[in-house]
Amino acid sequence: MKTVNDITILKIGGSLITDKSSDFGSPQLNEIERICEEISICNKRLIIIHGAGSFGHPLAKKYNLKNTSNINGGFLTHESVKELNSLFVKQLNNKGSKAYSVNPLSNCISKNGRIVEMFLDNILIMVEEGIIPVLHGDVVMDENLKVSVISGDQITTFIAHKLKASRIGIGSFENGVLDSSGNTITTINTSNYQKVSEYIGPSESIDVTGGMLGKVKELLELSRQTNTTSYIFNGRVPNNIREFLNGNNIGTKIEK
Repeated sequence: MKTVNDITILKIGGSLITDKSSDFGSPQLNEIERICEEISICNKRLIIIHGAGSFGHPLAKKYNLKNTSNINGGFLTHESVKELNSLFVKQLNNKGSKAYSVNPLSNCISKNGRIVEMFLDNILIMVEEGIIPVLHGDVVMDENLKVSVISGDQITTFIAHKLKASRIGIGSFENGVLDSSGNTITTINTSNYQKVSEYIGPSESIDVTGGMLGKVKELLELSRQTNTTSYIFNGRVPNNIREFLNGNNIGTKIEK
């Protein structure tokens, strides 16, 4: 597999583009439009991954996809998250971006819920051609579990590692990672992670992929392996996504 330099990865949390407290798929259409408008100014080599939100987590919980193999539940969950992805990609193209859907079920294999293989050559061709590949949290085939849930955060770190991404941003529902007083923690690294992890509580809505703590663990492990620096920032604030894509460092920095 050939490589492409200077790739930026932007992960959009499912809580930003869906009503995550809903028991069924409920898109936040105004937010999707705003986010896609901010992305449309980007002239960088960009890959986007978005979370599943209420299009994925309630179904994954209903069919216990984290712990059991449920073929029918996997199908229903995949079809639901694919619907959200289609909404997002259509809006990107409406705003002037060139974007294609990439469904992880079609190019990814996991083992015990962790990605072991992902076909990336198609993504590299898209990036070279100025097309934005848009992936999402999904159900994939698993060597041991048959069907497993793969989070957008895990996809983000896997692709960042394999493609040597130069910059990673996580647009979340908060101003970064918060301490016990609600203040943004400016930096998380291997030396302060244990203390910081005490502040990070569970998601207030249904989340089968680990919530904020899951994000931090994935990104910290990525920094250990590659020295890549990531940023978790508030994607709800207008122009924050634009600011990140313009090269400004906002939110919580996660580094080795």
